[in-house]
Amino acid sequence: MTADFLFSLANPAALLGWIILGVGIVWNKPFLRDEIAGRVWPLGLSVLYTILIGAFFFKAQGGFDTLANVQKLFTFPWAALAGWVHYLAFDLFIGAVISRDIMKLGISRLFLIVLLPLTFMFGPIGYLGFVIVRTALAKKEIAV
Repeated sequence: MTADFLFSLANPAALLGWIILGVGIVWNKPFLRDEIAGRVWPLGLSVLYTILIGAFFFKAQGGFDTLANVQKLFTFPWAALAGWVHYLAFDLFIGAVISRDIMKLGISRLFLIVLLPLTFMFGPIGYLGFVIVRTALAKKEIAV
């Protein structure tokens, strides 16, 4: 098994998690949104990440102490794959948290049309957008 092969499995697996999240939102199924897409799927990706780190992290050159060492670390395919799976797991987890909180706070699900693709593609930007929306709407409610 190669890093390329596992990469080709991890991407569609994560995408399936996002689809489950979307179905949970559209059909208002908290179990799909919160438990499956929000916990089980990121947990599965986290298990894969843990296996990759355990098996390959100490075989790679580089580290986290300088940018040059981070660059060196990610030239090793297995470390790059582990880093990618890390992104996949956390972005999906944060997407589910955003979705759950939007619904719990009674904020229009229409905001998710923008926030979830941002989170899927650029995790922290989606989260920042959510915090801005949540804060702006909370202030608006307080002012009323």
